Amino acid sequence: MSRRYVVRTFGCQMNEHDSERIAGVLEADGMVPVDNEDDADVVVLNTCCIRENADNKLYGTLGWLKPWKDSAEGRQIVVAGCLAQKDRDTVASKAPWVDVVLGTHNVHRTAELVSESRMRGQIVEILDEAVLDDHALFPSALPAVRDASFNAWVTIQIGCDNHCAFCIVPKTRGDERSRPMDDIVAECRALAARGVREITLLGQIVTSYGRRDYVHTGGVTPFVQLLERVNAIAGIERI
Repeated sequence: MSRRYVVRTFGCQMNEHDSERIAGVLEADGMVPVDNEDDADVVVLNTCCIRENADNKLYGTLGWLKPWKDSAEGRQIVVAGCLAQKDRDTVASKAPWVDVVLGTHNVHRTAELVSESRMRGQIVEILDEAVLDDHALFPSALPAVRDASFNAWVTIQIGCDNHCAFCIVPKTRGDERSRPMDDIVAECRALAARGVREITLLGQIVTSYGRRDYVHTGGVTPFVQLLERVNAIAGIERI
């Protein structure tokens, strides 16, 4: 019998996008989605650390998940996302009944870590930066499970170099990196072929897209070049 999972997401569109990829990776591994924890074998909490009271919300949720886990053999709890990236071992020490803690740079490892923890016990795997030569760098390269068929999020840029005193994004998402333009356009074409009509381009600072990797052409920034190419795709009606 296939194992069942549910993903709960806290935070921004980037977290929602990561949750789509987590669901896609779990389903590619043979799991099936359910609507609530009572029917699930695995609960994934994809966390945010920017919204107010994010810590309290996570640890409060983990508190009521402990009896859920204890009530049936084989149940697992996964904590992912920005708060996991920031707190690292703190999550595991505060909630030792959590099975897997993973960060923002290894979403692609979710299914593997869930499987490994069934044999090895609790696993904490937090990478300091994304793997440059791996599909892990941009979550859009992973399979996805989307709630709607007409729209999709597409990652174009991750991280930030500004290091503002009030902002934790560089610590949780890493340095600024832009995804190759051809890869973005190819994904948008594939989405349009499947009936997607609305594309949301995601990044920490989308207007800084490509500033290191592409030149201005006739005064047109790389971000505008990307918009023009996506806009030219047949079937895409809204960006």
